[in-house]
Amino acid sequence: MNIIKAEQFNLERRIEYGTPEQNDAVHSILAAVRERGDAALREFTEQFDKVRVDDLRVGEEELKAAYAQVDSKFLEALRRAAANIREFHEKQKRVSWFDTAADGTILGQTIKPLGRVGLYVPGGKAAYPSSVLMNAIPAQVAGVREIAMVTPPATAGQAGINPYILVAAAEAGITEIYRVGGAQAIAALAYGTESIRPVDKIVGPGNIYVALAKRYVYGVVDIDSIAGPSEIVVLADDSADAEYVAADLLSQAEHDEMASAILVTTSEPFGRAVAAEVERQLESLPRREIARRSIDERGAILLVDSLEQGVDVINRLAPEHLEIIVPNPFDWLGRIDNAGAVFLGPYSSEPVGDYFAGPNHILPTNGTARFSSPLNVDDFLKKTSVISYSKRALLRDGADIMTLARHEGLEAHARAIEVRLKKEGNEA
Repeated sequence: MNIIKAEQFNLERRIEYGTPEQNDAVHSILAAVRERGDAALREFTEQFDKVRVDDLRVGEEELKAAYAQVDSKFLEALRRAAANIREFHEKQKRVSWFDTAADGTILGQTIKPLGRVGLYVPGGKAAYPSSVLMNAIPAQVAGVREIAMVTPPATAGQAGINPYILVAAAEAGITEIYRVGGAQAIAALAYGTESIRPVDKIVGPGNIYVALAKRYVYGVVDIDSIAGPSEIVVLADDSADAEYVAADLLSQAEHDEMASAILVTTSEPFGRAVAAEVERQLESLPRREIARRSIDERGAILLVDSLEQGVDVINRLAPEHLEIIVPNPFDWLGRIDNAGAVFLGPYSSEPVGDYFAGPNHILPTNGTARFSSPLNVDDFLKKTSVISYSKRALLRDGADIMTLARHEGLEAHARAIEVRLKKEGNEA
């Protein structure tokens, strides 16, 4: 890993908008699915996944059969993780509220769940059962009535779905599952087809084609975010364990060649020790080719003069995952303005949050932690304002309302108040 001064590193994040060819392809796919429905889904599945699909929906028997293909330790761990995730998100629940003024005016807000949500789950080479839980459980806690899941076939030439994905879906209570992926699946969720009814919101990560499709259908439906490559930043001094830090950096580097793993440290000798550990651990890593490219092209060790400067660097980077491994890490938490999730201390390794602790692992990437939050229960709720003005309040405030309306040149707005003031005022 390159060891450089922080001020020499480009701290600006680059948002991926895709190539012109990728954008054109996504436009064509969206249009085809919108026009030809299931027929287009089957054609694109055969073209991209090399699978001919007759029945798009996964049947109950296939869902049950998946349990025989997963080991019991996985199932036990999955259930414990699901319980932790549900418990954490239950604490995020909101309730409707109303305030009644002395004059009889009632103002408030109703909070209701979305009616139908679409969950995209990557398939093929990438299978993440944990993401099924992270997407589905907050929606269920919010009270979403219908969750439709789409995921591509697991193996070219076969229409089956990864059994671990199916078991995770079943454990989360999802029974409406379709064997379709890519931009075509996003189009189906947004516009609807003969087999797949349209949804109100689409959540879940995917490749660049999925990300672009989500960007284009936003407005027809809501989306969670445009997910970019995974990223981790570790803030550590020489009191940290170099072996721990190297392992955590590689835990994100193995995701994707485009993933970013960065150490911010006050100690150059510690930085060199971490770099050596990364090289040592890479040798035995099953996904070492992916991790190697990530580390070589997007990894770095940034030297800072102080932890205060390190915090400034982190707030500029706005990382998806941030680990703070220094003495008294809670002392620095209040200074972190921009991070998707913060892991404090040497035993809060990033995979603890990825899989088990309970907070959501679907986090803002590409510096969007400056304005975005982890996926949460609020993402599956909609709020409606409630206004019940009393006669007394309207007579009191009407003149001010008309003044503001006429200032904006909206006379009909003003007259809608004026007609009431004339009639109700005279009756008073």
